[in-house]
Parts: sequence; structure tokens; C-alpha cells
Amino acid sequence: MADPEAVTATVTKKIPLAYVRPTRSLDLLSHREIGGVLNAESKTYELFRQCALAILNTDSNEDDITAIAEQFSDFDIHVIQESRGIKLEIINSPASAFVDGKIIYGIREHLFSVLRDIVYTYHKINVGGRFDFDSSEGITDAVFRILRNAGVVRANVRPQLVVCWGGHSIPRHEYDFTKKVGYELGLRGLSIATGCGIGAMKGPMKGAVVSHGKQHIRDGRYIGITEPGIIAAESPNPTVNELVILPDIEKRLEAFVRLSHGIIVFPGGAGTAEEVLYILGLLMHPDNQSVSFPLVFAASATSADYFASLDKFIRYTLGDEAAKYYEIITDNPALVGQRIQQGIERVHRHRRKYSESYAYNWSLVVPTAFQQPFIPSHENMLALKLHRNQDSHILAAELRCAFSGIVAGNVKADGLACIKQHGPYQLKGDAELIDAMDKLLRSFVEQGRMKLKGEYQPCYQLLTQ
Repeated sequence: MADPEAVTATVTKKIPLAYVRPTRSLDLLSHREIGGVLNAESKTYELFRQCALAILNTDSNEDDITAIAEQFSDFDIHVIQESRGIKLEIINSPASAFVDGKIIYGIREHLFSVLRDIVYTYHKINVGGRFDFDSSEGITDAVFRILRNAGVVRANVRPQLVVCWGGHSIPRHEYDFTKKVGYELGLRGLSIATGCGIGAMKGPMKGAVVSHGKQHIRDGRYIGITEPGIIAAESPNPTVNELVILPDIEKRLEAFVRLSHGIIVFPGGAGTAEEVLYILGLLMHPDNQSVSFPLVFAASATSADYFASLDKFIRYTLGDEAAKYYEIITDNPALVGQRIQQGIERVHRHRRKYSESYAYNWSLVVPTAFQQPFIPSHENMLALKLHRNQDSHILAAELRCAFSGIVAGNVKADGLACIKQHGPYQLKGDAELIDAMDKLLRSFVEQGRMKLKGEYQPCYQLLTQ
């Protein structure tokens, strides 16, 4: 990882004024579309401003959104209309985003991806009323159209996209392991999608860059899929060459599973547990039993205990049946690459046999409980049904929401403000289930997986019924 002191010394320098025009995103808009961008409501504009600052702060090791906001309180960004389109006026930007006075090309692209997905897409969806967010089919369609608008969905391309999940706050040896796995994926011609941040989201991409170079793969894809609350708190890593921002965490998760042809999970914290519970809840759903989907948990020998603990938690809460949907591989990056490639070949055969899309998994059933945004208020967190006397896929959805709330309380602006005003979230459930959660979360804290810097202060309290 980069030296924190060196990063701090760089980002405190600022560029007083810069103008930036689009590259590929939003390079040709009608006057009505430009008007939609310029007239976005103040709340949406402020969200754009926060996310733009995160983009300009790319590769920072800071995950405290409050500290970033204070450091760049004088930062601002404006959309300016011209006869040939739009440009951005950037005031007091982090100097690390520029080289000899010119903005880094990848950061320039990502800035307009943010504008496209937060302001422009917001106008199309909410003001234009083009999408239906009240039905399951409507949400799936909206996710597809946002991804298509971003150029991420590509037709007639053989299945090859691997999603890598894992923590942003991980030790160096775990980061190196993710790079080795990414290297093995790249050797096999596979592309990578992650949450676009640092740690386990950066390592696989960095590893794949090297092996893609060895294989003379010049069009390697390093896709970052995120949502406003996360990207505003965690800057994307510079390897990402395709960035897309979904409206909320639930649509982001659906984008991951519908785009991907296989998933690898590395050690992480509450966010990684949320993602694991999400995919297991889907795979365990009765209507998805025929779906072919490789899922591998991968860790170095030093971190083997992480998945031993998570496996124990999954088996206790969701039952031993849940374990059949994933394979745990320890300290063997090449085997991870082989297993994922074999799984993707099965996906390819299945989709070809049934004439299903390679680019977007329409056949996967995603229930409404997994699609509707969960607002982590104190009332909603306390109301979660954390008991084992219910179907496993339903319990997975409830547990997913619990961990989602903890992520919000750890790093997201709204969650941090909520905790500051009302104190820690309260989660209540069966004594044994709450005890299992407590042990898992304590292990995350002890291993430094909940926060990049400083002492972690829990944003939650666990209560028994």
C-alpha cells in the first residue's frame, strides 16, 4: 500500500482553477439533456460534488468522509454549457489529479462517468419518469439500462467477467494475495469487476494488468461498480478503466450478479459479509436452483481463519445447505483461477444451450426484498428479523440489511451523521444468532477490517430477545 504520510503530503496541495471537457462520456448531448444536467436539484448536485471530489482524490488511503470534506471544504465544481456541449469548472482540486497542469486521463473519464450516472441518469430516471422502481421487473430493467448507458453491457462477448469482492481495509499480505489471483485470472483472458476502491478491490486489477500484458490482451476490462454513498467515502483506484455508479447499494449488488459470470470473495469486513449474504440468499432461492454460478472464497494461508469463521457463521445461520454454493480455496491462486475458469465454461455452455444472454443474466431471480433500498435508520435496524425460524434465503436478506447498516455507520456520510445524532444502531435477535454475529464482528474489529485508520468505535449494539 502507499505510504499514508506521502499521500497526505500530496493531496493537501490544490489546483486553484481548472477546466475539463468530456472524453467519451457525455461528449454529445442535446440542449434538453444539457438542461437536465444544469437544473439538477441541489441535493443531487451536492452528491455530484462529493463524488467528484472522491474521483479527484483517486488512490487516497483515507476512508473518513468527514476528514476529506474538511480538508477540501473550499472545493467546488460547476457544469458550464457551451454551444458544443459542456465542460467542468473545478475549483481547489487535489493536485494529485493533475500532471504538469493537465488532468490525468483516467480521472478525467471518471469525472464524466460521475456526471453521467448521478446527474444525467437521475434526470432521465426521476424527472423523465422513464423507469419503474416499484416492481421487481422494472428495477431489473433500470439496472440494465443504466449499465448499457454506461457502455458496460457488451453483446456477443464470450462469458469472461469475474467479480472480485473483499475488504478495503486489509493488510499487505492479503493485498499481495489478491494481486496473485488477479494475475492468474488475467493469464486465462478473464476480465475483472470490483467495487472500484482500494485493498481487495484494487489488487486483482493490478495483477491482471501484468498478465494481460504478457498475453498481449490490449482490451482488458477493469470495471468499477459502485454507488454514491460508497464512492463519496472511498475513492476509486486508478486501474479502473470503466466506472459506473448505480443509484443505491441494492442496485449495485444486482448489477454485480447480473453482469458477472463468476464471483471470487477475498477476506474483508462488514461490507464483504453483506455481499456474501446477498449472493447466497439469491442462490438459495427456490427459483434459482438451476442457475449455474461459480462462487469461490479465496485467502492466503495466513488469513485462512477468516473464511473458517465466516463459513461457521453461514452454516449456523443459513444451514449446512448454504455451503454447497461456494468453495473455499486457501493459498493457491492458480487453483482459484482454474476453478473460476471451469465454472465460467459451465456458465457459457448453460447460456448457449438455453439461448440466454452472455452480457446480462436475465434468468436470475432477484426477489423484491433484495432490490428495495434498505434505509439504515435506527428504527429499521431494530426492526430486522434476526432469527432462524424462517426460510434461509429470507434470513439471508435480513442479515444482509444488518451488515449494510453497519457499513453505513462505519463510512457513509448519512450513516455517520445518524450515529452521531442518535448513538449506535441496535440489532435484536435470537440469543444464539446474536452471539454468532457478535463473534464474527469482533473478529473483524480485532483484525482491523472495519476502518483504515484510527481506533474503531462500534456503530452498533447487539441485543437478545
